[in-house]
Amino acid sequence: MATTVIDDGLPVAVPDSGSPLRTQRSGENRAGWLLSAPFIVFYLIFLIGPALYGILMSFFNTTSVKSGLGAAVGLANYREVLTSSAFWGSMGHTLWFTVLTTPPLVILAFVFAILAERIRRGRALVRFIFFAPFVMPVTSVTMIFGWLFTAQIGLFPKWLSDIGISPPNFLGTTGWSFITVALLTVWWTVGFNFVLFLAGLQEIPTEVYEAAAIDGSTPRKTMWSITMPLLRPTIVLVTMLQILASLQIFNQMYLMTGGGPGTSTRPVMEFIYDYGFSDYRAGYAAAATMVYFVIVLVVSLVWFVLRRQTRKTVGA
Repeated sequence: MATTVIDDGLPVAVPDSGSPLRTQRSGENRAGWLLSAPFIVFYLIFLIGPALYGILMSFFNTTSVKSGLGAAVGLANYREVLTSSAFWGSMGHTLWFTVLTTPPLVILAFVFAILAERIRRGRALVRFIFFAPFVMPVTSVTMIFGWLFTAQIGLFPKWLSDIGISPPNFLGTTGWSFITVALLTVWWTVGFNFVLFLAGLQEIPTEVYEAAAIDGSTPRKTMWSITMPLLRPTIVLVTMLQILASLQIFNQMYLMTGGGPGTSTRPVMEFIYDYGFSDYRAGYAAAATMVYFVIVLVVSLVWFVLRRQTRKTVGA
């Protein structure tokens, strides 16, 4: 049975605890929790659990070759990380890679999405061509680019030699190594941002463009006055997601250059890998991971604030 209460002078029916509506909602909640239970269990076991254990390890002299946490060292691992020139050097490499890859991955994806949206025939094929590299495994991608850029036997070095130009060592010098891996990353991952921009463009009502055309708006003016403002939330989303993805660079850099020559291209993730699995200092690597996690968390919070401000601006 439902009871009646007075709200602002008006009678409102409130279902009792035993009403069919509340019973139905309770049953739906239980069903939702039961369906989510397998994911929650795996999430706790394989993500939250290791993360908590990693925090615990960072306060101990844990090694990868012995069981147990080892001797407690307090904040010594964190002090060593924060004063390590090698850690901050790898942080600089990661930031430089982020600077090299984020602008082209955002701008090219946006331009490709605009062009693909305007194609009348073969639109599905064009979308497939841009997105196809993204589904390739990193090992295949690095093999392709290794075949293209490896000194002396690579396609590009041999081609440059044939036309009388001394080829640079694309994978053996610091500057060229960053550029080569950045090119690999742009070709490999631009399809993901391309799809996000396509989704954003499809959310813009066609009536808006039709009204602009009736008013005599030029394509350039339509782009800056309609498309860009309405696509601003997607631009912010893609930019911040790309920054976070570039900050986590590891696979392609490790497979293409191994962090070399020396450690001149070693990113933070490879720094953590080297200390944790090559030097067997798991506790120190865990502390470096936590420091880097805080840095990425700050970037994520900045993205969250910018996204909220963008939503308010668009809503206004």
